[in-house]
Amino acid sequence: MSMVTTRTADVVICGAGIAGIAVAHALSTVHGVQRVLLLDDHPPLTLTSDKSTEAYRNWWPGPDDAMVALVNRSIDLLEQWADRSDNRFLLNRRGYVYATARAERAAQFEQEAAIASAQGAGPLRVYRSTAEASTYQPSSHTGYRGHPDGADLFLDREAIRAQFPWLAPDICAVLHARRCGWFSGQQLGMMLLEEAKSNGAEVLAGRVKAVHVSGGRVEGVAVDVAGGHTVHVATPCLVNAAGPYAKSVGALCGVDLPLFSEAHYKIAIEDALGVIDRNTGLVILDDPQSLSWSDEERAELAADDSTRWLTEPLPAGIHLRPEGYGSARTVLMLWDYHSAHRYDAPEYPLPDDPFYPEVVLRGMTALAPGLAAYLERLPHAYVDGGYYTKTAENRPLVGPLGVDGAYVCAAFSGFGLMAAPAAAELLAQQITGAPRPAYERAFLLSRYQDPTYRALLANWGSTGQL
Repeated sequence: MSMVTTRTADVVICGAGIAGIAVAHALSTVHGVQRVLLLDDHPPLTLTSDKSTEAYRNWWPGPDDAMVALVNRSIDLLEQWADRSDNRFLLNRRGYVYATARAERAAQFEQEAAIASAQGAGPLRVYRSTAEASTYQPSSHTGYRGHPDGADLFLDREAIRAQFPWLAPDICAVLHARRCGWFSGQQLGMMLLEEAKSNGAEVLAGRVKAVHVSGGRVEGVAVDVAGGHTVHVATPCLVNAAGPYAKSVGALCGVDLPLFSEAHYKIAIEDALGVIDRNTGLVILDDPQSLSWSDEERAELAADDSTRWLTEPLPAGIHLRPEGYGSARTVLMLWDYHSAHRYDAPEYPLPDDPFYPEVVLRGMTALAPGLAAYLERLPHAYVDGGYYTKTAENRPLVGPLGVDGAYVCAAFSGFGLMAAPAAAELLAQQITGAPRPAYERAFLLSRYQDPTYRALLANWGSTGQL
């Protein structure tokens, strides 16, 4: 027998991933909003947030400094939280290491790094010889204080071999962006959730099935909970932080959000041979490539429509990072070659790609040739993944939805953990009427109504997707 109950909340947040939890934390602990209700039919941090590589970077392309400013603010908050929690969530600053074997891309590294530096990512140090590179400070395995910011750009092969001997010998440029690294997203999320709960926030297991709007203003939501019951929550404020379901929740408010989702995967293998430097940062090969096959293998793959793509050029951006400390040998590896497959709504379980582990490992040999030793007998690979929900230019939506009392905090395509602290701070400022930073306008839904912005979209350039 179905049952209907009612309750009230000052703010209802749809989605208990890192974005929703960070908003609840900002509202309850910073602004003193006591009746904050998080809604999710999954346990907190389990749909998408736990599928992350948990990395962060302030190294972002763009026609302006908005993403750099947003993530710099997030990193400020992460460091503050790490300081006061005895680094409970294991924040490090290993950096992002971009590599290329193409001379033309090396020249672009220098140009783009100069722009990033001017936009606030920190100073650029260029090394054109081993002598110049003698001042380079390698990453420390742990910690985040006392590390350089900005970036170090190596344009000398000998200097690259000295610092990164496990990289392919044809790598001609390495850009080490420094205010970057990773942390435990689960530990961070649970810390923020605990603090939000201690300030009155609550979590309700359920799925929003309707948003009640009257006179152009949010009045409440209807929530399906276990046992076929419905809870009606009266509230003047709804935050759509529903991750891959953000477009669907927007539709409940009568708003068509310009979002789509892509399935992204990663693998974890044990690097028993110690090919990958355990002290390295997150390493990206910034070159398109074609996989290496024997003549027989290539002919067989090319003859079948379902496998011909394995013989064709694949996109740049394959990347890896070491996982764990001490005696750990785990390496995470990712390659986004699925980006052409877009979904308006996520499909679970994720579409299967039986080729993914071998394709990623084969592709990774162009970055680290020592990994070829694993190709004859592929190591066991743990595969998981989730959805990147994004806008066309890969910038988030943070702000009013166009219905009074409705807000969105979504479209964190692969950068939710790193951007959530500052995005949540911004959204809480919007809800409470507090002063807001200048970068706010870059993330508002209303930006798409600006003809100048729409013209900018046509020639946006790199979106910084990894």
